Amino acid sequence: MHEKKWAQEALNSFDAVVGAMPGFRNREGQRKMAAQIAQTLSQAQLGKVDEDGPEPKKAIAVVQAGTGVGKSLAYSIPAISMALSRGTRVLISTATVALQEQLVNKDLPALAEKLEQPFKFALAKGRGRFVCKLKLERLASTGETHDEADDDLFGEEEAQARASRPQHELQARMQFYKSMADALATEAWNGDRDALETPPEAEAWSPVAAESASCTGKHCPAFSNCVYYERRKDLVAAQVIVANHDLLLSSLGSKLLPELDNCLLVLDEAHHLPATALDQFAGEMDLSRLGWIDKLASRALRVNAVAEVEELADVPKHASGLRQQMQEMARLVMEQYGEALKSQKDSYGPARVRANRGLLPEPLLEPLSQIAHHADGFLDALRAVSKALRAEIKDKPEEARRLSSIYAQVGALAPRLEAIFNTTQLLLQQSQDEADSKPVPNAKWFTLETDGEYIVVKAHASPIQPGSTLRQHLWSQVRGAVLTSATLTSCGHFDFFLREAGLANDAAVTTLEVPSPFDYARQGTLVARETVSDPREAARFTEEMVEALLTDLSRVQAGALVLFTSREQMRQAVDALSTHMRNQVLVQTALPRPTLLARHRDAVELGEPSIIFGMQSFGEGLDLPGALCESLFITKLPFAPPDDPVGEARAEWLRSSGRNPFNELVVPATAIRLAQWVGRAIRTEEDQAHVYCYDKRLTGTSYGQQLINGLPPFTLQRKPVR
Repeated sequence: MHEKKWAQEALNSFDAVVGAMPGFRNREGQRKMAAQIAQTLSQAQLGKVDEDGPEPKKAIAVVQAGTGVGKSLAYSIPAISMALSRGTRVLISTATVALQEQLVNKDLPALAEKLEQPFKFALAKGRGRFVCKLKLERLASTGETHDEADDDLFGEEEAQARASRPQHELQARMQFYKSMADALATEAWNGDRDALETPPEAEAWSPVAAESASCTGKHCPAFSNCVYYERRKDLVAAQVIVANHDLLLSSLGSKLLPELDNCLLVLDEAHHLPATALDQFAGEMDLSRLGWIDKLASRALRVNAVAEVEELADVPKHASGLRQQMQEMARLVMEQYGEALKSQKDSYGPARVRANRGLLPEPLLEPLSQIAHHADGFLDALRAVSKALRAEIKDKPEEARRLSSIYAQVGALAPRLEAIFNTTQLLLQQSQDEADSKPVPNAKWFTLETDGEYIVVKAHASPIQPGSTLRQHLWSQVRGAVLTSATLTSCGHFDFFLREAGLANDAAVTTLEVPSPFDYARQGTLVARETVSDPREAARFTEEMVEALLTDLSRVQAGALVLFTSREQMRQAVDALSTHMRNQVLVQTALPRPTLLARHRDAVELGEPSIIFGMQSFGEGLDLPGALCESLFITKLPFAPPDDPVGEARAEWLRSSGRNPFNELVVPATAIRLAQWVGRAIRTEEDQAHVYCYDKRLTGTSYGQQLINGLPPFTLQRKPVR
């Protein structure tokens, strides 16, 4: 079928579905977006191509769709319709759980009823979101509570604390696992962590979580009713799979998700993709708590009793060398950076020091190389152990349960070894290749913190150019894709996002900006509350801002949202509240998010004022239409924290290249973040809202004007605080 016909059929499906919806309103922008997506995806050449032929054609659409456009329908209908016509699948990746749930529980079921061609959909989650029945059975059994493998119950880092843990706490933990096992056995629970009434903390969940490193797959005695593999069956049968950016990037090269060169990819909330990439491809290693190395070696050597593994002869040498070199590395880090780290002992969070220009002191290079060598050799031995154990399990099914337990014990610690090897590679790498400029160094830094009586030194490294990382790992595989969000332009241009996402100067990329259908000038007012104090003078500014904020909050009659840039700033505002106003304020850090939002809605429905105090996470993805958010207060422009080591390294590299990091990096990133925050105010065509900003830089600087240009066209009012 010709691509024009594919595109037309996909657009016809869109017209038919939205036209049949109750209360249908023609949205010109939504249809324009659907048409662009249909055209783009029809051009992508999917599947196998002739090795001797030309490069397969790629097509990528980057679409900014303002609030109210209805982007979920605009991309899902044409993408799904085209996938069904072309015999392929759609992979939709989002950044937030809220949007995943909306798609799976609301949008896709409704669409499945209306689309002429039937399709199945499924939610993809990482393996670690599901319980491992084999682990759960062991931990729920009181007969095994003193097994050496129970170290996994609390994790290596809790070894000292565990020694003094009261017996009743251990018993409570066993009872917790037993209740989980009973719920799973009676099908009262499906094994999904998120389906538990109260999802457990990571400390309690980690020991029973399914992990690829400790999973024997089809050789496991519990495979026939494994929770994770049962969910995998849903994915295999689905034409539409909903995942998230973390899972998408972490599963590259695996078979969990559809092959990217043979499916249609949709990235919603795409403005998160660059930051997710930096997080995903960064690394860290603990140089102080090393007891697990000997434990892993001991567990690996036990395999000699059940299988012959030639590589095990090297395990003691590699384990000993790894531990010694990591201890030496910790000593040298303190020798090189100890004074700078210890001088930060009163700072919030771990003390941190970064290697300028990504260049490590010469003395650190040799132990790092040795760490990489021993970790690599140790990993080779573990791969041989894995292969041997799988063969034994296959040949001796009557021993499968015992052998799978040994496999799991080895695998539980193997990811730490992989993390060490990957981190050393980043630390040893002097630069990355960048096509249009000089080589780019990785960010490299060390942290010092205390854990009880213990001092913990860690080494960290990260790429600093998300675009390079995404080009190498993601876009090299993708053939047809759509990236969309309400905030992809920065200060009116796509340039910054395209650079960050690795799509700048890519001939396969087309961009489209679809404005919101809202009449912002009529529906909203941006009130610039200009303080006397400069926001960079934190103490004076916060005092003045809080006083003005409380005056403005006293006039709130319905729902309001206040967004803070730091916990300290929010704490001072809370402390300044009058007794009367305290009853109207709901603080993010004091209540679980669902509880807080439910109380907010209840109060507003009763006609009472309700004010939410929130941080960064409340500035995005929060939908409070109508009276739930008639007033939005932005206490300070949301610049990124100045001490972020990756941000520092990026700024340093840009300066060394004769570029301006503030204009090129800081302002564009802030523009996108501010647009997200302001986007909480107007959610429907009937909403009326006032947005207050207390940062005088918004109206008093040239970059502030750029930020305003990137916001919806509200009516602007300037009101000095005094």
